[in-house]
Amino acid sequence: MAKADFGVIGLGVMGHNLAFNMGRNGLVVAGYDLDLRKTRLFLEEAAAEKSILGAASPAELVSLLDRPRRVLLMVPAGGPVDSAVLELKQYLEAGDIIIDGGNSYFLDTARRSRELAEDDLYFVGMGVSGGAEGALYGPSLMPGGHQQAWLALRPVLEAIAARAEDGLPCVTYIGPGGAGHYVKMVHNGLEYGDMQLIAEAYDLLHRGLGISDGDLSKVFAGWNQGDLQSYLVEITAEILSLRDPETGLPILEVILDEAEQKGTGGWMAVNALDIGAPTPTISAAVESRFMSSIKTERLRASHILDGPTPQSSPFSGDPKVFIDLVRDALYASRIVTYGQGMDLLSIASVDYKYNLNLAEIARIWRAGCIIRARLLEDIMGAYSRQPDLPNLMMEEYFASRLAEKQQAWRVVIQEAVRMGIPVPAISASLAYYDGYRSGVLPANLTQAQRDFFGAHTYRRVDREGIYHTEWGDQKNL
Repeated sequence: MAKADFGVIGLGVMGHNLAFNMGRNGLVVAGYDLDLRKTRLFLEEAAAEKSILGAASPAELVSLLDRPRRVLLMVPAGGPVDSAVLELKQYLEAGDIIIDGGNSYFLDTARRSRELAEDDLYFVGMGVSGGAEGALYGPSLMPGGHQQAWLALRPVLEAIAARAEDGLPCVTYIGPGGAGHYVKMVHNGLEYGDMQLIAEAYDLLHRGLGISDGDLSKVFAGWNQGDLQSYLVEITAEILSLRDPETGLPILEVILDEAEQKGTGGWMAVNALDIGAPTPTISAAVESRFMSSIKTERLRASHILDGPTPQSSPFSGDPKVFIDLVRDALYASRIVTYGQGMDLLSIASVDYKYNLNLAEIARIWRAGCIIRARLLEDIMGAYSRQPDLPNLMMEEYFASRLAEKQQAWRVVIQEAVRMGIPVPAISASLAYYDGYRSGVLPANLTQAQRDFFGAHTYRRVDREGIYHTEWGDQKNL
């Protein structure tokens, strides 16, 4: 019997669909799951497919594979990945490749890569984005690890990846160690930020102006034809058009306002603090999910804490004009959010020695993944023209677009404050923009305070050196 080209361990929705994607693209794939029912269902669905094989154990799966053996793990991050690697590696030989396609923490991936290298095995941490549909028909793929492993995987990954409008596959070699999972972590942080920005735009128009979900579906569908074109805006329009089949109500009226998370956005926010990269929009998005989770407290507070509401302070202007203002504020906030993410990648590239190509990263996010958007074409172009761009906002095109939109941005935030509608991500985006363009910030006072209570010293504006003031000895002005 002919050997299989690829093995997949973990036949949940993602692993199952990636295996069928490979089979559709001419590969023979062997699948295994710890839950043997999933393996059985996998084989039943593939009954007519000669390209799909099943295994009852990791050992059997490895025996079915051609060399160098390529095994994709689609199991939960953390301990399950370590357990799968430990079980699997005893059957592998030098030069074989293990790929972790889950949302693993990038430092765990770097550790596993080092450990397996001692046994002459390659470990690839690969970000996979696109959800179940993307896995089946073409995801965006972010593989990192040893470049030799990438060369062995490249034909397969390019075959199964999504393709952008120019026909290029949405996959590229990201960098060594945990680079692939690092870039996926940033992708997910941007996803958090974009989703929160869209939710705030929805809230301003639905709760603020009283526009129905059905009418807002048309608004978002219209926005999806312009600068805001993206997968997330597209599905927002679709969500807003749906009604609950049981009650007949708009679907959002029966969905509890508590947003869950799997942690990758939080990882990005924490890592940004670790390496000194400001990402306030993503932090606001993560914190907004935390805020949403305290539903019981919020309900109590709504009857105790005073403040304006859209009912007590209704919008009095032209709704059509405000809709356009919200669109522009959302667009400007999105530019700034992606600017924060790309800046984080730039800093991490140096700190972790990843040598990231930001234009290539933007390129592979243009199709297949959750954050795919028209904006990424412009981002790819910006970093292609200027690889050492200090910040996306500094590129001529984006600087001009932000200048065009900033008045709308400011008006929208003012109206939100007046109506008592929280817009933490939109506000954080504008604050980041204003902070970045400020030649002078009040950090001189912060530094003076640090020196006052802790003798932490400071630098001066008029000469070089490190200084300390004996504050108690100074006379008042």
